[in-house]
Amino acid sequence: MGADAFRYDGKRALVVGGATGMGNETARLLLDLGAEVVVMDHADVDIAGVEAIKVDLRDRSSIDAALQTCGGPIDALFACAGAADGTPGIERINFIGHRHLIESAVASGALGRGGAIGIISSSAGLGWEAQLDLINTLLDTPDFDAAVEWFETNESVKHYMFTKRAMSQYVARQSVGLLKQGVRINALLPGPTDTPLAQANKELWLEFGRDYRDAVGISTSKPSEQAHALVFLCSDAASYINAATLVADAGWCSAGLSGGFPPATEAVHFLMGRFG
Repeated sequence: MGADAFRYDGKRALVVGGATGMGNETARLLLDLGAEVVVMDHADVDIAGVEAIKVDLRDRSSIDAALQTCGGPIDALFACAGAADGTPGIERINFIGHRHLIESAVASGALGRGGAIGIISSSAGLGWEAQLDLINTLLDTPDFDAAVEWFETNESVKHYMFTKRAMSQYVARQSVGLLKQGVRINALLPGPTDTPLAQANKELWLEFGRDYRDAVGISTSKPSEQAHALVFLCSDAASYINAATLVADAGWCSAGLSGGFPPATEAVHFLMGRFG
């Protein structure tokens, strides 16, 4: 296939959370690569040439209606929506709603053999192994409503880091069953990226790791840089990549773990769950 393996000609892609940020850049890149693009979002979509469908990931009936409108086939599904701590329903937006949408698309046959799923997690989704048993009890919940009830019982983990860890572990756990159906699933774990959501949480999200970026002479990531990696993961060029949680942080995590940049070591250990 050569370079054509990176393209999306003749494919239909669904981008959930494509109104702004990394999802928006993902949708634009997919158009450039020849895809037919559907964007689902709660906010208005400003991209010419895409089909826009309203969805509220906090509401199961809204997800079901949006999928009914979208129909099939879906050759690549990009789960890009996200919310920060303090957002009502963060657990539904960051995990429960995405899971329901993905599994409904597979169960209906809209997303079938030869398809791919790409999820935006976060560098905060590192260290899921440290909470493996707890997250597995969440993943064991059979449906949207049961997962909502799980979080009501486990209020203390209704926050950004846990929901991102849950999504990272979901990718690892679901990869075998999905691959048996001919569907690949991978996640991208971005480092600090200059999106509207990050700007709204600038003091925490965009200042994180600044010492490393200053030391190596780079800035925070642009949304387009993350979109390129995510779109690659769902392309035919990545046909043998499955269950990956690709960290796109310009090397900050590895530098901290290895001692290449000692000032990052403590923070990396915290993200990896090494301090309890």
